[in-house]
Amino acid sequence: MIRRIVTVNDKDGASTFSSDGLSPWCASFKSIPGFEVSMLWATDASDSPAEADFPDSGEGPRSWVPGPGGSLVVVVTFPPVSVMMSDQFDGMAAHREQMEKLPGLAERFEAENPGMHCTPTLDYGVLLSGKICLELDNGQTRDLQAHDVVVQRGTRHAWRNPGPHPATVLFVMLGSASSR
Repeated sequence: MIRRIVTVNDKDGASTFSSDGLSPWCASFKSIPGFEVSMLWATDASDSPAEADFPDSGEGPRSWVPGPGGSLVVVVTFPPVSVMMSDQFDGMAAHREQMEKLPGLAERFEAENPGMHCTPTLDYGVLLSGKICLELDNGQTRDLQAHDVVVQRGTRHAWRNPGPHPATVLFVMLGSASSR
């Protein structure tokens, strides 16, 4: 679970803390042991930074892909790829659970190339812990270690964790008008 601290200006203009607690929306996936996501903040194009507010309700987000001018801050823990290679792994159950819990994003995953997807966003990804591999078209890959940063510019990609331990990545996603 991720702790989220939010600040705001009070009615007199002084900065203050408006909340301090766990991420308002976190999910783990029964069908993909070790896969966890936490959405920490979201804005749309009409929000100004000082006025943007994120509902702390128990409802899940409407979309995991920000629209043009919107943003999301998400932390994802990827289990080792061995979880998906296990004889007990049920790909259809995983797909159904992702469709339920990751609206807007899950439908962008390619059935014929598991994990590959493309979003109309500019993403800044920071590997917080573990090791992970970024795969692009034509089998191009880069191995990342903790504290490496990826600037993902709306390209088709997949995240693969070939190691034995989970990998946790912080993503800041900025929505663009691209229709890809």
